[in-house]
Amino acid sequence: MQGLVRAVRSCQETLKAATLLHFHGGESSKAVKIYSLLGLVNSSRSRAVQLKGLENVSVAEVLMTKGGEKTGSWLWCRADDAVIDAVKHMAENNIGSLVVLSPGDEHPAGIITERDYTRKIIAQGRSPMYTKVAEIMTDKDKLITVTSDTNILQAMQLMTENRIRHVPVIDGRIVGMISIVDVVRAVVEQQSGELKQLNEFIRGDYY
Repeated sequence: MQGLVRAVRSCQETLKAATLLHFHGGESSKAVKIYSLLGLVNSSRSRAVQLKGLENVSVAEVLMTKGGEKTGSWLWCRADDAVIDAVKHMAENNIGSLVVLSPGDEHPAGIITERDYTRKIIAQGRSPMYTKVAEIMTDKDKLITVTSDTNILQAMQLMTENRIRHVPVIDGRIVGMISIVDVVRAVVEQQSGELKQLNEFIRGDYY
């Protein structure tokens, strides 16, 4: 994932360099306009529709693209649930992790993932029927979370630095979950949009 972070951060510089190769001399103003389109320079006079840029894409916006119900019982389990029930819950909803709530309230106590099940149940020969979620989860003191207004680059950095693939979105209560797949999809869509704008400008679709 560190390679992904470096690639994202260098992508706009690559686009800028490519534009310089295409436009030079008397056409430098076109290059400046393209930079404005891509968010590489500020231009109060540019009338073009600008893409937001990854630094301005929030976790809330990524959650909106996931479709369907963003929160609900399918996102969580209880600390006193049997591991087998939590794993079945993940399988039924095609997700790789669950936020663990304390018995009797809605406050996160930790998180359980497929990796926890593999390493702490299967690899150790333990019974998922008789092991409680609380025994194998990552507890709240080590839980990495984001808020709805966290930008997607910060979320990606958190995942990379902590080597995790799922991050709960907590605004006082759980409002969703994002995964590295969601982050990569947002990055690809943003960069594809920037390249499309560059293509359209070169073909003369912008005036």
